[in-house]
Parts: sequence; C-alpha cells; structure tokens
Amino acid sequence: MTTAPERPPLTATANNQGVDAAVAAARRVIAALLHAGDSTAAEMAEVADRLNAVADHVEDHAPPREARMVDMWAGEGVTRHDPVTGPENAIAPPLPLAGREDGAIEGTATLGMPYQGPPGFVHGGISALLLDHTLGVANHWAGPSGMTAELTIRYHQPTPLFEPLTVTGRQVSVDGRKIRSFGTISAGGRLCVSADGLFIAKHLSRPR
Repeated sequence: MTTAPERPPLTATANNQGVDAAVAAARRVIAALLHAGDSTAAEMAEVADRLNAVADHVEDHAPPREARMVDMWAGEGVTRHDPVTGPENAIAPPLPLAGREDGAIEGTATLGMPYQGPPGFVHGGISALLLDHTLGVANHWAGPSGMTAELTIRYHQPTPLFEPLTVTGRQVSVDGRKIRSFGTISAGGRLCVSADGLFIAKHLSRPR
C-alpha cells in the first residue's frame, strides 16, 4: 500500500520564545488597553512610558527595513508575518489553517475586542480579511494560486465576538489564469459570512 506524501503546513506554528512570545504578549496588551478604556484605575501615563521604552529598545536593535523585508519571505515556506495567521504579527488573531481530506482548508479562531465593529460583533472588514487570506491559502493548497482580483462578501448575520469561529476555504475552478474560490465563516454551525473570490495567477517578485 502506497502512503500519500505528507503535505506541508499552511500556517506557521508559534514558538513559546523569541519574537513569537513577545508578539503574544503584545496581543495581550492590545486587548487589555481596549478592556481598560477611560475607566481604568491604572496609571496610563506610566503605562505609556513603559510601552514606549519597550518600542524604543526593539527599534534600536532591529535590522534595517530592507533586510527585514527579505527575511520575512525566507525560511520555512509559510509566512510568519501575515495579518491573519502570522505568529510574528500582533494584529493577527491568529487563525491557524489546515488542509482537509476533501481538498478544502479550515481553521478556528476566537476574536475579541480588537476586532469589534457593531457592539459585540466582528467588524465586517475583519471578516473580509480573514476570508481573503483563507481563500488564497486554499488555492495554494489545491495547486494553482494567484493574486486577488475580486472578492464578493455576503454578510448573512452578524459574526459574534468571544465565540469560536470556523473559517473554511476551497478552490472551485481553474480556467487558464482565472482561479475561483469559495469560503465561509460560521459560529456554532450558523453561517455568518460567505465569500466568492476571483484570483489571477500571478506571482510578484520577492524582496531580495
């Protein structure tokens, strides 16, 4: 019996040390600041000074921007910096994605206050961001991939905060350079958002 080759991961796995740990701490800070608002008893001026000191320290020891741009696209074959799945990006939830046996991909994330639009619900632009990225990864998983040309979003019902969200994507068809994909966001089995994407097979040159 022939065993199918193991396919590569679609998202980077976070480490519990180094930049990944620092970014996880930054996510906590972002959420904590939103929870605090103007009604906190904390000394926010002192907090700002401490956060600025951290930023100054990191900036002073960071490599040149051009070198970092090259480094961002090198390594394990998955992007660690993107704003949806990246463990190195503090604005990413993050949303880990994995391939399914049926050819689609799927991931689960719970979004908090940093992603709020209407009270208690996810901002529609965040939903679009999650689906745009997920469809792009779904294309990569299926084979042909490219750049987003059109993304049609349908909001079926408000997407809740503080609940596990299941995000799916699958490639539907390939016609020459035109690639079409479909994805959804659901909560508790309820469809919240769906997306149809048109992608054009085109690969941009990476920084070098």
